[in-house]
Amino acid sequence: MSATTVKPAALPAEGRIGLRANLRHISALVRRNALQIKQDPESMFDAVMMPIIFTLLFVYVFGGAVAGGQQAYVNYFVPGMMAMGGLNIAMSVGTGVNDDFNKGVMDRFRTMPIARSSVLIAKLIVETGRMLVSTVILLTVGFILGFDLKTDPLQLLAAVGLALVFGSSLTWIFMWLGLSLKTPQAVQGMGFLVIMPLQFGSSIFAKPDSMPGWLQTFTDYNPLSRLADAARALTQGEGAIAAPTLTVLLWALGITVVTAPLAVRKFRDKT
Repeated sequence: MSATTVKPAALPAEGRIGLRANLRHISALVRRNALQIKQDPESMFDAVMMPIIFTLLFVYVFGGAVAGGQQAYVNYFVPGMMAMGGLNIAMSVGTGVNDDFNKGVMDRFRTMPIARSSVLIAKLIVETGRMLVSTVILLTVGFILGFDLKTDPLQLLAAVGLALVFGSSLTWIFMWLGLSLKTPQAVQGMGFLVIMPLQFGSSIFAKPDSMPGWLQTFTDYNPLSRLADAARALTQGEGAIAAPTLTVLLWALGITVVTAPLAVRKFRDKT
């Protein structure tokens, strides 16, 4: 009598999972990721400490040289830092996703009848929450140092929301990198190659007027510059609001439309 090979039951196809079930899976994974942060508070170090360190460092070291005084530079730097915070946190997402694969965490998800996209969407939601915490800390430090809101709280909330939207779109890029590269060190190295030119080749830290012509051209097309400009317009009343805001939203939409399917497909293939 020949032995019969028993094949494991196939998981339901992602398309067959209903919207209600998908939302339930995302909610459960969000709770899991939040509990991980609660059990490992050190994972919040970048979100909590980086806005404090960067703000103190740049305001007191470069404020006098760049803007002629710390007070003026606080009003310039804090809105720019809102643009930079999401980028730094997004990079840490890529290393975390890569580390989860190396530790075998994702193998557990492979055995569950859940949509593959729900794992990444849950990660995105939690990381957006970390961006919000980081932004609140940044603004708190800024107000302590003398940041002057020259518009109104609603426009400040609009600036925060715009920064979160753009930062969330960047998260898809780094999740895709985390799924594509072999080690967390490779993800981190690639991340720095991406974020360093974007951060310093922008209007975040200084006005582009004194930059060489070629760098000013790069700055003009840099979405971080447009986000910083929009945040300054919304909090300081300086410059146009509609044009840079629309540019940032279009960048966020384009990045998400391109990289989110790539990340989900890579996750599905890798698992």
